[in-house]
Amino acid sequence: MPKHYRPPGKKKEGNAARYITRSQAVKYLQVSLSVFRRLCIFKGVFPRDPKKKVKGNHHTYYHMKDILFLKHEPLLDKFREMRAYEKKVKKAMSKKNKDLAERLLTRKPSYTLDMLIRERYPKFIDALRDLDDGLTMVHLFAALPAIERENIQAERIHNCRGLSLEWQAYVSRTHKLRKAFISVKGIYYQAEVEGQKITWLTPHALQQVMPQDVDYKIMLTFLEFYETLLGFVNLRLYNSINLKYPPILDPRLKALAADLYALTRYVDAKDKKDGGNHEESELRLAQLQDQLPANEPGALMHLVENTADENEDDEETTACKTLFKDITFFLSREVPRESLLFVITAFGGVVSWEGDGAPFEESNQSINYQIVDRPTQSHRFISRDYIQPQWVFDCINARVILPTEEYMVGKVLPPHLSPFVDNEAEGYVPEYAETIKRLQAAARKEILPMPGGEQDDLDNAQNLLAEGIIDRAKAKEAAERKRKMEVFQAQYHEELKAELEGKTDTSTPTTPKESKKKKKKEKNVDDEEEEIEDDGNLKQFADDNDNMSKVAMSRKKRRLYEAMKISQERKKASVDTLKTRKKNIQKSKKTTSD
Repeated sequence: MPKHYRPPGKKKEGNAARYITRSQAVKYLQVSLSVFRRLCIFKGVFPRDPKKKVKGNHHTYYHMKDILFLKHEPLLDKFREMRAYEKKVKKAMSKKNKDLAERLLTRKPSYTLDMLIRERYPKFIDALRDLDDGLTMVHLFAALPAIERENIQAERIHNCRGLSLEWQAYVSRTHKLRKAFISVKGIYYQAEVEGQKITWLTPHALQQVMPQDVDYKIMLTFLEFYETLLGFVNLRLYNSINLKYPPILDPRLKALAADLYALTRYVDAKDKKDGGNHEESELRLAQLQDQLPANEPGALMHLVENTADENEDDEETTACKTLFKDITFFLSREVPRESLLFVITAFGGVVSWEGDGAPFEESNQSINYQIVDRPTQSHRFISRDYIQPQWVFDCINARVILPTEEYMVGKVLPPHLSPFVDNEAEGYVPEYAETIKRLQAAARKEILPMPGGEQDDLDNAQNLLAEGIIDRAKAKEAAERKRKMEVFQAQYHEELKAELEGKTDTSTPTTPKESKKKKKKEKNVDDEEEEIEDDGNLKQFADDNDNMSKVAMSRKKRRLYEAMKISQERKKASVDTLKTRKKNIQKSKKTTSD
């Protein structure tokens, strides 16, 4: 008798009734495998992993509720209609009936995914939470070439590029960009839109290599859904800042491949137009208040104040908006123009570039920084700094204007630290991260403790500095005096305690300095022995606790606990490796300097 034998006439129960294999689902829906995959991608239906696999481990399982969900989808009828249409066209072409084939080609059935977006994302915040993969996919295809054999059409590429630039223009205009990191894969960005952190990856502006082992049909199906989703999101975001969507761009700038700059100009022009109508709206509001009863104007003004409060920027957005305020940049032709234009304008800077369509020329005297990536320059202007592109990204991640000495042309750049890594949680803080932390504290006019010091020693000086009573140098002197007084006070208390207990060494008459050194040495030896004993006892106690807790755990929890321990040991080993490498580098620097 088979393992999962079911007598004839008996109803299915358990996993046999709840789950269905992919081949059974395709047969049940009466569609091809490609149509089934496409429908699953559009509807967000994914395979399941049941605990008890009735048909075996080599099958892909779907939940029966999901399959019934697909059965009543209107898109399924549309796909069947398109399949019948393709058969009619093929039959007409095979019979060489060109007139019928041409008439059929003009009546090709089409479909939209608008209702699916409304169905999968009932609220706008749900669409923003699921936007990471969509943005990455759209930015990827915006950088790909059009290939006929893979059915990657030029129209799709232009549409993806337009959607990605519209998204970047909104983020840049509202100053919602928070982080940027250059990696080998591309440039990672993170924006905060309506309280949701959205992270996406943009490929480098290089010629893309198309691998042969990628199923582009699946990717194009995902892209079709993400294009519709991003279009809806851009429409909602542009309407939130009172802009018409889709934007109308300057054809001259569009022909010069300056689409992002054209979008920025479009947004700025609309803002100026709205600003011009502000006085007229105030006049209408005043007239409306005169016509309302006595108890109404207060409520109306309260409503206007609430609207103004909603439009006010938060603290993080204000810091991002004013980072590059009143700073002008110029981009040389060898640097990535689009990414730098996006980042600099998102943080309040003014930027131009070398080429047609630029706002101003390289000879403009208002330029503060020129971003270059060449070791030599044909001519230099004394009134500006020549820096490498990494300086811009490090500044926006640190939220301060960093010194440019380390980023000058021809110099070896400092490490480009990732803003997505929490150094404190990882257990290793790079040396350059500590330098940036001190620069941030200096920008906020704070005092940080020296390595090995404590924050409590600086409380009084910190308060005086905050109140403006003393300057930074005097605050440092006060903190140092306080630290020395505490050391002397602790030493005095130890001597008094020794005198009260009567612990005097009368074996050998020594001078006060020698007796003090002897006491200090004996105390250090005793402390070391006590520390060794305490460490051994604590380690044994911790091991006993771990063993007792493991005994009380179930097998599944014990394996999970062991996996966590292994990951912690690996993290600790990697941190130790970084520390040893840092020590070796410092030793080599000392030997070379000597």
